[in-house]
Amino acid sequence: MADLQDELHTTAEVGAFEPLVVEAGAGDGHADEADAAGADLLPRAHALLAAHPVADGYSGLPWALRHLSWYDLEIGESAVDTDLPRLREGHVGALFWSLHLPEGLVGERAVGATLEQLDLVRTVVEAHPEGLRMAHSAAQVTDARNCGRVAVLPGPAGAAALDDSLGILRSLRALGLRVLTLSGASWAGVNGLTRFGEEVVREMNRVGVVADLSGASDATLRRALTISKAPVLCTRSAARALRPHPANLPDDLLAELGAAKGLCLVPLTAEQTGPSVRDVADHLDHVRDLAGLECVGLSGTYDSGAAHPRGLADASGYPRLVAELLGRGWSAADLALLTWGNVQRVLRTADFTARAAQVRREPSTASIAELDG
Repeated sequence: MADLQDELHTTAEVGAFEPLVVEAGAGDGHADEADAAGADLLPRAHALLAAHPVADGYSGLPWALRHLSWYDLEIGESAVDTDLPRLREGHVGALFWSLHLPEGLVGERAVGATLEQLDLVRTVVEAHPEGLRMAHSAAQVTDARNCGRVAVLPGPAGAAALDDSLGILRSLRALGLRVLTLSGASWAGVNGLTRFGEEVVREMNRVGVVADLSGASDATLRRALTISKAPVLCTRSAARALRPHPANLPDDLLAELGAAKGLCLVPLTAEQTGPSVRDVADHLDHVRDLAGLECVGLSGTYDSGAAHPRGLADASGYPRLVAELLGRGWSAADLALLTWGNVQRVLRTADFTARAAQVRREPSTASIAELDG
């Protein structure tokens, strides 16, 4: 699947796009009643998010900032979807910053571009110490939240960033990488993981890098679920039964992901979930029903070039979505898992798995030539 960041466009809400029309019933009196009910629930949504902020599973901000000659995220930055005033308004407590690259970058160029993005992430965080804090573990995410900062976790990066080297994987982890997408490499393709691909997953478990399977083939996803001792993520996947997008997951894979205690982070993009807040909520309901309450989370996918549903144009919109879910009967405990708890569970489990694996297993010296020929 082409990366969401291949081309950056000015992000807009769906109402501005002719091909994306509101579905039947969205403009009638029932919709108005639903909007009014959601507005009544907004104070409850803000109160809940103040206690259980959003751990947002995907932000394209690093690549977007590369195109700006000057920016200040503290005072607000209209050229991007994400800045600190909007993060605070949306009650975002943690954010995964994507290191994905445009298609076509491979080998040393991909490694170099990923390193440059990691350096940019660190530079941006250090330039905004009152609002952002780098985090490399579940404990550091919690510490940042308790200090009133937004925790920034580098990743996901693309598989091309490894240049087929487990040593580079370990080096990237040492520099802060937390998530790696298992697609776009010879060892993670339509036929699934090769022997080297399986060794990559084992080494990811050993160093605490979480596997992202959004955009991976069904065969890769299933094999990764079998091989990985730590939970996996789908950082931007919704329900294919509701929206036939290639990055969305069919019902059988959602059920398998839930059985393996993985996490499906539903993206707030019109292309994958639909043009309204209610459409996004429909996907969250569907994923919860199939994978389980502990296996669903949120992925803003802001600054990725995607169009977003009305009312969710930027990082400040999360209270509107939570208000919609409150109106559907989601309890405070349910929403606490959705917004914060489920991502923390995955990070804590990955940290624990890494510590245990490092006791039993030395760093792998396997090469792709040795395992795949």
